[in-house]
Amino acid sequence: MHCVQFYSPAVGGMEEVVKQLSENLVRMGHDVTVATSLNSSRDAFDINGVKIKEFDISGNLSKGIKGNTDQYRNFLLNNSFDIITCFAAQQWATDILLEDDFLFSLPGKKVFVPTGFSGLYEPLYSNYFIKMKSWLTRFDMNIFLSDDYRDINFAKDAGVVAYKIIPNGASKQEFSDILESKIFKKGAFKILHVGNHTGQKGHGDLFKLIHKIPQHNIHLKIIGKHKLLSRCFIKCKLKSIFHNIFFYLKKSNKRIDVQELTRSQVVTAYNEADLFLFPSNIECSPIVLFEAMASKTPFLTSTAGNSTEIIQWSKAGKILPSIKDKYGYTKIRLDEAISILSKTIDDKEELNKLATSGHHAWLTKFTWEAIAKSYEDTYRDITELGAQ
Repeated sequence: MHCVQFYSPAVGGMEEVVKQLSENLVRMGHDVTVATSLNSSRDAFDINGVKIKEFDISGNLSKGIKGNTDQYRNFLLNNSFDIITCFAAQQWATDILLEDDFLFSLPGKKVFVPTGFSGLYEPLYSNYFIKMKSWLTRFDMNIFLSDDYRDINFAKDAGVVAYKIIPNGASKQEFSDILESKIFKKGAFKILHVGNHTGQKGHGDLFKLIHKIPQHNIHLKIIGKHKLLSRCFIKCKLKSIFHNIFFYLKKSNKRIDVQELTRSQVVTAYNEADLFLFPSNIECSPIVLFEAMASKTPFLTSTAGNSTEIIQWSKAGKILPSIKDKYGYTKIRLDEAISILSKTIDDKEELNKLATSGHHAWLTKFTWEAIAKSYEDTYRDITELGAQ
């Protein structure tokens, strides 16, 4: 059982993680069910062999949970899962199970993939994370995406000893076929950003970066869900930023597109881009950097999440100097980032070196096929230990 707030056809980083793991585990011969939120666009409840059970529930323990929580709990009580894995804290699919220690009364082994603890420094979640110290120690295994981030450091301080580090990745099946594309303007230097319009992906800084670099004939494509665009315009002040620089962009032959594309078009955009630009404010272990590696696209990124560690693993990109506020949100140092972006665009040799190094690292270490095998090995280890 994989418990996650959103799942296909919903699109996002966590959705992609659970989708790739679940479908690969099915291909390995396992029986996988995903418990997730109701989605009006979902028209199938068995996708590539993964069974989907949806619940009309929303919220989390700190903000309040709405919906029939007993239906969710009864579903788990009436099924015998060898493994129950909770993906991400601060969301109902995990929190309902943690409340009153319900999860630990169920048969089977319990696994937790915290994915960052994004609210760790926010006052709203202070009591939640006091309890989390005890919850973590009761899981049979905790899986972290990084060796040095807020969630794993919190767990170590809480005395957790049952943990493994398994990174994110990108799909060999998706990124092996390079298709011809017309996603970008012909002849321009092509810059890609992929991130939903949550207001926390650095979209405002993307506009400023493209505005300020001296190069001309630049095409930036920002891909994300349009239904969130109004939130992003408010948080990032995109409307005022765009109005202020629109004339300059046109005059300097620079172009910015904000689009929502199909998954196949997104992959094609990765393959066509010259550079992936990611000044995000909050991450755990950004999948988009692994996808850039898979498409042989070098990247520049803020220090959000474990981006620095990913660069150490892969030599696939460079860091944009960043600072963090008291709540753990990242902000790039704009003037320094402008200089790095401008120099990187002009250094074709370095771009090629980063692209080649990243693609090799992905192919040898960070395909979803290999990562799913690590999850399978972990699941086998804890169930076999329990049988002894």
